[in-house]
Amino acid sequence: MTVTDPETQAAAWAPGAEVDGADEIDETDDMPLSTRLSIADTLTLGNATCGFLAVYFTTTGVLIPHLTGSEDGGMTRHSAASAVMLMLLASVFDLFDGLVARKLRSSAMGAELDNLSDLISFGLAPAYFVVVWGMVADDAYQRVSAVAAIVVLLAVVLRLARFSCVTMPHGVFQGMPSPFGALTVVSVVLLGLPFVPTLLAIVGVAWLMVSRVEYPKPRGRLAVAMLSWIVTSMALLAAWAFEAPGGELLLQTACALQLVLGAVIPLFAMARRVNAFRDNRREARTAQLP
Repeated sequence: MTVTDPETQAAAWAPGAEVDGADEIDETDDMPLSTRLSIADTLTLGNATCGFLAVYFTTTGVLIPHLTGSEDGGMTRHSAASAVMLMLLASVFDLFDGLVARKLRSSAMGAELDNLSDLISFGLAPAYFVVVWGMVADDAYQRVSAVAAIVVLLAVVLRLARFSCVTMPHGVFQGMPSPFGALTVVSVVLLGLPFVPTLLAIVGVAWLMVSRVEYPKPRGRLAVAMLSWIVTSMALLAAWAFEAPGGELLLQTACALQLVLGAVIPLFAMARRVNAFRDNRREARTAQLP
C-alpha cells in the first residue's frame, strides 16, 4: 500500500506548481509501487507466455492438420514436442521467479501474477493437450477425454485457490504442485498407453493435485535436481521429435519415470512425518522419566 504525504500531493496538484524546476511532473514517478513490475514478475510473465505458446503449437501443429486431413507425422511430432518443451520451460520460469522474489524485491502483484500464469501454463495448456489427444488418437473417445481435461483444469484451479488461502508447514506443499502435475499429465499422454489406463492415470494425477498428500518444495539440492530433470526431458523430447535412434524408447522411459516420481515422492514426505512423530513421542517419554 502506497502512502502519500498530503502536503506533497496538494503541491503536486496545485495550479502552476513546479517540482525541481520542471514544468511537468513525470507520470512514471507517480506510479504506485504495487503496479511496477519486478524482475520476478517478468519471469512470471515468461511463464504465462510459454503456456500460451504451448496451446498455439498444439493447435496449429497437431489439431488443425488432423482436422484438415493434411497431417504430417513429422510436423505433428515436432509440434507436440514443442508444446511440451514450452510447458517445461514454463516450469523453469516458475522455479526461478520464486527464487528471484526471495533474493530481490517482489511487487505486490507477484502472488496474483504467479497464480494466473500457473493457471495458463499448468492448467489450460495440459488440459488442452488432453482434449487434442482425445481428438487425434485412434482409440480415444473425444467426449470422455474432454471430461478428463475439465477434471485436470478444475484440479489446478482448486489447487491454486487453496494454495492462496491455506498456510502449510515450511518446506512442503499440500497436494501435487501444479507444474509437476501438468508435466505428469502430459507424460501419461505421451506414454501411448491404451485409452482406459491413460484416462485413469490422468484422473489420478488430478486427484493428487487436490489431495492432502504432502510434496516437498523444490529448494536447494531438490531445485537443482528438478532443473536437471527438466533439461534432460527437453533433450529427450528433441531426440524424439527428430526421430533419433532410440529416441522414442528414451522418451517413454522418461515419461514412465515421471509417473513413478509422482507416486514415490509423497512417500518420502510421509516417511519424514512418521519419523518426526516417533522422535516427538520418544522425547515426550524421555521427559516423563524421573
